[in-house]
Amino acid sequence: MIFQLLEDLTEMSTMRNCKDIFGYIESKQDILGKQELFARGKLVMLRTCNQLLRRLSKANDVVFCGRILMFLAHFFPLSERSAVNIKGVFNTSNETKYEKEPPAAISLDFNFYKTLWSLQEYFCDPSLTLSPIKWQKFSSSLTVVLNTFEAQPLSEEEGGVNNLEEEAAAFNIKYLTSSKLMGLELKDPSFRRHVLVQCLILFDYLKAPGKNDKDLTSESMKEEIRSHEEHVNKLLEMTPPKGKDFLHMVEHILEREKNWLWWKRDGCPPFEKQPIENKTVQDGGKKRRPRWRLGNKELSQLWKWADQNPNALTDPQRVRTPAITDYWKPLAEDMDPSAGIDADYHHKNNRVCFSS
Repeated sequence: MIFQLLEDLTEMSTMRNCKDIFGYIESKQDILGKQELFARGKLVMLRTCNQLLRRLSKANDVVFCGRILMFLAHFFPLSERSAVNIKGVFNTSNETKYEKEPPAAISLDFNFYKTLWSLQEYFCDPSLTLSPIKWQKFSSSLTVVLNTFEAQPLSEEEGGVNNLEEEAAAFNIKYLTSSKLMGLELKDPSFRRHVLVQCLILFDYLKAPGKNDKDLTSESMKEEIRSHEEHVNKLLEMTPPKGKDFLHMVEHILEREKNWLWWKRDGCPPFEKQPIENKTVQDGGKKRRPRWRLGNKELSQLWKWADQNPNALTDPQRVRTPAITDYWKPLAEDMDPSAGIDADYHHKNNRVCFSS
């Protein structure tokens, strides 16, 4: 009932009041999260949170959306299928609108402006690049953007002006697309990093293993991807502040994302493993370890074979002292250059035969 009351309360409240209600829910999460209580109302709470997320603006209410997602992640396991985009569907509704016609008295290259923002169409839906025609258009546009970034490098002073850590409170999920801001955005290192990281994410999608035969990229396309990726990594290193550290962090995150990709393609098996129960013998005592006559199974088996074949212990070749010429003959063959035997395979490395 408590979960149903919270759902009804959020439905009839404004978003400002919903923040206060959700703050109350967060303060009581230890009580609400008890297994005997949450097991009965988890679906209602999931529906309540999803309704709140649909009502919130992904651009203006980023912090509140993050609080809701963290709340759900606290209560639901990682293997919860309702929270996993198993089919890998892209959010194509996240459209980036920009100007199609140049405004009057503009002082920048409007063609570059359109080329830069046209990349968002492919970042929004990377599957478009699987078409050869679309890929060629994307590749040519990306080359123009990367060359422009490289031709206009940023100094350390410009990198220190716009610090993401200091401006975290004013961070928005999307940049403004007005052509009047193009000059300022090109001087913003965080703006460049957003574009370049989007490129790496798209390349990872194209290189991801396990695709169908129709989705596999051609060899020429793979070579272009490799070339673009090296160019993007170079630009990320050049972008201040701490370009190399930032690139290393991004590469680490993308590498970890591959593990999630394989996990989803394996059907999202649960991470939780049930504890192994200690099985006891029927008589109630502890199960004794097997005892072997000569200490372990292998030695006892060898002794058993010797009992079955007495001649193995009395073989004259076994107790004979070898002649010195026979003993050193393998070493002489090893030292013969014409034999072509690698040093790693010389008999002197055999500690069983040649030990002091």
